Amino acid sequence: MSLEQHTYDESQIQVLEGLEAVRKRPGMYIGSTSGKGLHHLVWEVVDNSIDEALAGYCSRIEVIVHENNSVTVIDNGRGIPVGENAKLKKSTLEVVMTVLHAGGKFGGEGYKVSGGLHGVGVSVVNALSELVIVQVKREGHIYQQEYRKGAPQYDIKIIGDTTETGTQVTFTPDSEIFTETTVYDYETLQSRIRELAFLNKGIEIVLSDERTGVSNTFIYEGGIIEFVKYLNRNREPLHELPIYVEGSKDHIHVEVALQYNDSYTENIYSFANNINTHEGGTHESGFKSALTRIINDYARKSNLIKDNDSNFSGDDVREGLTAIISVKIPEPQFEGQTKTKLGNSEVRGIVESFFAEKLQEFLEENPSVSRKIVEKGLQAARAREAARKARELTRRKSALEVGSLPGKLADCSSKDASISELYIVEGDSAGGSAKQGRDRHFQAILPLRGKILNVEKARLDRILGNAEIRAIITALGTGISDEFDLAKARYHKIIIMTDADVDGAHIRTLMLTFFYRYMRQIIDAGYIYIAQPPLFKIERNKVIRYAQTEKERDRIIAEFGEGVKVNVQRYKGLGEMNAIQLWETTMDPESRTMLQVTIEDAIEADVVFDTLMGDNVEPRREFIQKYARYVTNLDF
Repeated sequence: MSLEQHTYDESQIQVLEGLEAVRKRPGMYIGSTSGKGLHHLVWEVVDNSIDEALAGYCSRIEVIVHENNSVTVIDNGRGIPVGENAKLKKSTLEVVMTVLHAGGKFGGEGYKVSGGLHGVGVSVVNALSELVIVQVKREGHIYQQEYRKGAPQYDIKIIGDTTETGTQVTFTPDSEIFTETTVYDYETLQSRIRELAFLNKGIEIVLSDERTGVSNTFIYEGGIIEFVKYLNRNREPLHELPIYVEGSKDHIHVEVALQYNDSYTENIYSFANNINTHEGGTHESGFKSALTRIINDYARKSNLIKDNDSNFSGDDVREGLTAIISVKIPEPQFEGQTKTKLGNSEVRGIVESFFAEKLQEFLEENPSVSRKIVEKGLQAARAREAARKARELTRRKSALEVGSLPGKLADCSSKDASISELYIVEGDSAGGSAKQGRDRHFQAILPLRGKILNVEKARLDRILGNAEIRAIITALGTGISDEFDLAKARYHKIIIMTDADVDGAHIRTLMLTFFYRYMRQIIDAGYIYIAQPPLFKIERNKVIRYAQTEKERDRIIAEFGEGVKVNVQRYKGLGEMNAIQLWETTMDPESRTMLQVTIEDAIEADVVFDTLMGDNVEPRREFIQKYARYVTNLDF
């Protein structure tokens, strides 16, 4: 290749005008063009309405999903300004809809607090929609403008008169951009809208689905107090009413609600300007610091911790805790890998001082509840000490053995974690087939004997006593809980491979519960997968095809032709497949299908795990009754 072909000059600089940049690189603006990005369009429009509510001008928001998967968002706020923008000589509405980062949130007095600052604006929604129609009720008139793929179709016009104010945005996602799907999921929309209603007390948000006729109204006068109650609804609370703290300082508004329950896990969710700060930040660290300090102070002052006893750790005082921390900030600074970590240094001190003062008051005024909270911490501290001894014992055993890996693990020869795979397989029979059929260079096999412990109902010391869980921990090499280190993972693909029956599904759920509760980072890193072995083998004249669903089975049979006697085998267990069949259908990277486990919504994930695996039977019965009609393959 000649030097001339590598010349880099001004002719190679491409300038993308207006919203072209968004259509060229949509993932930069909404994260992806998959289902997650599709739903992000709704959040951008709804955020504008929420900002109006935070400013005190909007009390009702309506979100409608139409039959063609277009979406309408209506609010009763002030309405987007429609007068001419002096600089661009266009209506302000057109500027907001067609110019990136144009709006009332970038300085000035339009919005003191804005969740939309974290987003990219309604102009991006306009750019990625094949059709957008905006109607504004303002100054006695109804104004309208229409856009196609971001381009205005006509100048803003008056289509009627009104005494109301507000904005209505209807958009149809562009199928050229969202090639994977343009179908909205009601559960996803409902989860976030419910969350927004909790975080903004008193605001009414109505979600309607014209595809099904379903409609729900969300309004919570108690705000995050009701949020905590909702999260704890399947658990037994240690005190009836959540502890609630609210206050403002230096234009920063702080709300904290918490309630202890009888579970062994902590569930802390933090928000900044309605944005779920998954990675925490200064508001969350201020809360945690105050919680640990004040509970230790109270326990010592009340002689519940003796002089020669060590203090509670942060984990001890957070066992069984459900908490919401919500702050509203004029200028939020977001950090972290996914920009969901709050970085404002001044927020930590404000949250810590507010919360410490109010928590101390609560503990002193409610001694019976305080004793329960401290007793919960004492039990957690004892369990932590027992778990520490169990880990030390495991390490000593490992050091004395010839090899520190579990004896039943058939490891791979590769030492490169990025290409190495661990199949966690149900039973010795399937484990035998998997060991024979695998590629030994990069595929390791760990057979499990029986079901692992349900970690939702046990503390860490008991969990470490389970031989199967110990084998998983040792094989992965990451450690567990507070000692977990993702960098030490020996495999970057951990594949759960169980039978396609009720027992297999239960074992898979037990393992996912363990990973979610004690190795959450390994799911966040995208290392957990679920194998998809075939359900059917279809054979005709020694020609063998496999199918994962009944629909696929019927299609293959039809392809063989009418009138042919076809042999169909329904697999109930992996052990029914020989090594070659297991490799061809489930383990060969060239032909296998796997599901990657991701957490789209941590709050809903927590509720589902608690419902399915917790002590309370009634919510589990209700869950089964609600979703039973969707089950297609169920073996007894």
